[in-house]
Amino acid sequence: MNEFIFFFYICEDKPIHERKTMTFDLKEWLTKHSSENILFLFKGEVSRTLITDTLEVIESKLEDSKAKKKIYNVLVEALQNLYHHSSELPSDPTKDVQGKYAVCILSKNSVGYHVITGNFVNDKQKDFLTKHLSHINELDKEELKVMYKDILDNQEFSDKGGGGLGMVDIARKSGSKLDFNFYNYNDNYYFFSLNVNIVE
Repeated sequence: MNEFIFFFYICEDKPIHERKTMTFDLKEWLTKHSSENILFLFKGEVSRTLITDTLEVIESKLEDSKAKKKIYNVLVEALQNLYHHSSELPSDPTKDVQGKYAVCILSKNSVGYHVITGNFVNDKQKDFLTKHLSHINELDKEELKVMYKDILDNQEFSDKGGGGLGMVDIARKSGSKLDFNFYNYNDNYYFFSLNVNIVE
């Protein structure tokens, strides 16, 4: 069950790049990324209804500024990505984290905002994301525009989205490089962390 706790905080009741030298500690990661002025935090399983409700709340609470539209648009893509592309962890009563578990944080500092997401991915997803995001980070504004149009014109789309378009859109709308890491969770899954900076 997910619940809203404001300023905003959504918490589930139940309990760059790859790092394999130690076991990933989700609580430690959350503590590290929750130290700034948190405006919104979600952790749990993402659903279509939750995405809609979350975006409505965020839109109503964000201060009017040049960054408001950027923040909203980045969050739309980030939440859609979590919904469509999180791996479902096997059911294990000994583990606190199960299913399509994901995290989304919006925080503010002196220069702007951070949108931070985290979710579990498998080896295949990790390989695709590493290549895709590294390529995105090599491109300038005009090259990203061309890549976006190329994906729209040539890729097939399904109910899971298509062609990595969302990440390209996040890079375009934020105007920032995508800061990402993979943390080894177990033999089959990684925790994928994405940090997007939005300057006011």
